[in-house]
Amino acid sequence: MQRCLTLTVARHSRLLLRNKFASVHCQQSAAMSGLLINQPKYSWLKELGLSEDNPGVYNGSWGGSGEVITSYCPANNEPIARVTQATLAEYEETVQKTREAWKMWADIPAPKRGEIVRQIGDALRKKIKVLGSLVSLEMGKIYVEGVGEVQEYVDVCDYAVGLSRMIGGPILPSERPGHALIEQWNPVGLVGIITAFNFPVAVYGWNNAIALTCGNVCLWKGAPTTPLTSVAVTKIVAEVLEQNNLPGAICSMTCGGADIGTAMAKDERVDLLSFTGSTHVGKMVAMMVQERFGRKLLELGGNNAIIVFEDADLNLVVPSAVFASVGTAGQRCTTTRRLMLHESVHDTVVERITKAYKQVRIGDPWDPSTMYGPLHTKQAVEQYLAAIEQAKKQGGTLVCGGKVMDRPGNYVEPTIITGLAHDAQIVHTETFVPILYVLKFKTEEEAFAWNNEVKQGLSSSIFTKDMGRVFRWLGPKGSDCGIVNVNIPTSGAEIGGAFGGEKHTGGGRESGSDSWKQYMRRSTCTINYSKDLPLAQGIKFE
Repeated sequence: MQRCLTLTVARHSRLLLRNKFASVHCQQSAAMSGLLINQPKYSWLKELGLSEDNPGVYNGSWGGSGEVITSYCPANNEPIARVTQATLAEYEETVQKTREAWKMWADIPAPKRGEIVRQIGDALRKKIKVLGSLVSLEMGKIYVEGVGEVQEYVDVCDYAVGLSRMIGGPILPSERPGHALIEQWNPVGLVGIITAFNFPVAVYGWNNAIALTCGNVCLWKGAPTTPLTSVAVTKIVAEVLEQNNLPGAICSMTCGGADIGTAMAKDERVDLLSFTGSTHVGKMVAMMVQERFGRKLLELGGNNAIIVFEDADLNLVVPSAVFASVGTAGQRCTTTRRLMLHESVHDTVVERITKAYKQVRIGDPWDPSTMYGPLHTKQAVEQYLAAIEQAKKQGGTLVCGGKVMDRPGNYVEPTIITGLAHDAQIVHTETFVPILYVLKFKTEEEAFAWNNEVKQGLSSSIFTKDMGRVFRWLGPKGSDCGIVNVNIPTSGAEIGGAFGGEKHTGGGRESGSDSWKQYMRRSTCTINYSKDLPLAQGIKFE
């Protein structure tokens, strides 16, 4: 009897075990089938080397054993695929491999490094549409902006190729006979790059292409909410390095959260840390880097203004203001958040912009006809609603928008608010959503002062035909921003100029002009090729 009971219990246990495994298998299958990457509509994701589960560490080989995170599409909040983040131990291993790779990379002549960067640009060109589609799917920006973002990386690669034959310092006249005085520029070594969700390709590209040309190696931590883009870009770059028999660790990647970011900020082996993100987090990063006397490049927030004077061409003003405030659903650091209108044109401009807002085509970001997509996260939707309530409490009038849209995803209406004081708390707060505060001014001095009174100093623009006013705006008493425009929007900067801002924007400069200097260290070198030893300033020590 006991034996029979034992056998019965054993059979029952095996049956339960089989059912349990079958249930787990079904749950896993359901989870896999629920991923967008497994739907025929999104099969193009596999052209980028992506799968249901993706390793989030690259240092010459792929790995990752940390937290598994799921990437979601902001247009419908459905899961796309998963990425396994780095552990701190894997970060440590990656730093070691990256620094070891620098020993080879630094010995390669700059023009030869430029050739590798050229190949990276060409590889990106071949994947520009599919990679732009991923940016649109994962970040939420419209398709043409996603492709345009990849194009920025391509353009910076082209720029960096030319730069590889131009980097150098001057030969300076020495006051001592038989002496040469020169500047020597050398790479800093390892450049850590922390990027934000809103430009998950371009900002890495600005840093990566220039840093590589200068002789540095790179360690990238992308935003935790756009990990698939980080993996896809790294796969493209890694293939170029492998084809040239170069260590993959020259361009390493560690997906992760605040733990990895903190490790990079505190790590003395990271010779330069480039951080793009909020002013709040940027301040913490800056303090950690400064505590070790490290070098940092900060690209932080912007509370950008367009100023429209009475003589402005309104046919330029209206499309500029709409593009700069609605583009990327208000999630650019250069988004126009304050529109200052001269009292003589205030009502006319508000009426025309409101009409234009209502004509903005809202829809799926990968639909080529869409002009305006979703916010990146549900938290951003909450911030949007909170900001509107604060604006109302502080005296603002809702002219257009102000609601969450009744559709899947993180869609909100682009919003215009008038009637607020120029120094209202909400006006001085950068909220990363599509809310435009319209202010009325009387004089040029007043408008310039309002532009400069916010803590950030990224981008600014005036619309006028008065050339005297243009040069006052560009001069020492004009805009205090890093980007100072005339008759164009605050957003949409070209790669040929240095990109960055002042004050709480961080002071960093990326991309064009002489931004390359941030990725190098300068030595002043005096060479005595004579048989005498004259001292500077005529000092005699005999």
